[in-house]
Amino acid sequence: MKVLSVVGARPQFIKAHPLHLALKERAYHVILHTGQHYDREMSRIFFEEMGIPEPDYNLEVGSGGHGEQTGRMLIGIEKVLLKERPNVVIVYGDTNSTLAGALASVKLHIPVAHVEAGLRSFDRRMPEEINRVVADHISNILFAPTHTAVHNLKKEGIVQGVYLVGDIMVDALYLHIKVAEKNSIIRDLGLKKKGYVLVTVHRAGNTDVEENLKNIVEALTELDYKIVFPAHPRTKKALERYGLLKTLEESKNVMITEPVGYLEFLNLLENSRMVLTDSGGVQKEAYILGIPCVTLRDTTEWIETVEQGWNVLVGAEKEKIISAVRSFRPTEKRTEIFGDGKSAERMANIILSLKEAGG
Repeated sequence: MKVLSVVGARPQFIKAHPLHLALKERAYHVILHTGQHYDREMSRIFFEEMGIPEPDYNLEVGSGGHGEQTGRMLIGIEKVLLKERPNVVIVYGDTNSTLAGALASVKLHIPVAHVEAGLRSFDRRMPEEINRVVADHISNILFAPTHTAVHNLKKEGIVQGVYLVGDIMVDALYLHIKVAEKNSIIRDLGLKKKGYVLVTVHRAGNTDVEENLKNIVEALTELDYKIVFPAHPRTKKALERYGLLKTLEESKNVMITEPVGYLEFLNLLENSRMVLTDSGGVQKEAYILGIPCVTLRDTTEWIETVEQGWNVLVGAEKEKIISAVRSFRPTEKRTEIFGDGKSAERMANIILSLKEAGG
């Protein structure tokens, strides 16, 4: 059986890794990288240290408008699919690569499996939300990470081909955390364990809205905590554009750094006292690692983390951010809402069962 994974950025490689390990002895697994995001951490050391397989194809589409980027992906993915003729195509998450991979496959009548199906922020202003919804409605196999995701799909009339498998990021986290703990990022930055607050900001709703980014920056500089802020290149450009980068650089408590690799970030997250983020993935990783999370958004795909008392939504409101950092201290016991770290094995078994059924 031939299975093809479409990935477009570093997080998707990380999600694909556990599934690749579960498939590689039982199927021929082809990996197609659209090149949606150029990432300096996608170097040979990334693959060697983590054991992640390098892609068989790289379309190198680069950046561009949503329509332009997705269109270039569709052309490239279709050519690879016609050449490889896989039995199943796997797409991950909610990027333009996810959408393009699903669309190209379904038009060629190739079954599509969507990993992280059923996630909803219910905010159609987010391009990720559009990508999720469309991918779910054209996929044949929907791998839902949580009961909430299954419920979301049911509300939209999707009940066939839905499987509650747990979250593959739990698998990935367990797979990589021990390696992450060996890197020297904490020492290199002169940090003390549990002696700092970690910050990530990259969503367009914050970086492209001057008032929101200004509120976040002002909140960070007024806090009485050491702040570590690895700045995404697009975020750094926005900070410069709005005249806010100098404010951070001159503050006494904020350490703004270059972007860090996945392993370094895991180490920073695990040893932080709290994380402030607008990333869906970081919210989930924080919950799994037992790190209090303050989310710089009004909505979240991972509502379970809020319901469990380990995540609080504050948007980009300065006073709410400051108040949450000073007072938010989760006390509820965490449960395995995202699964037991064996979701990749479950997915592989379901995908391979298609062959037995003649799929």
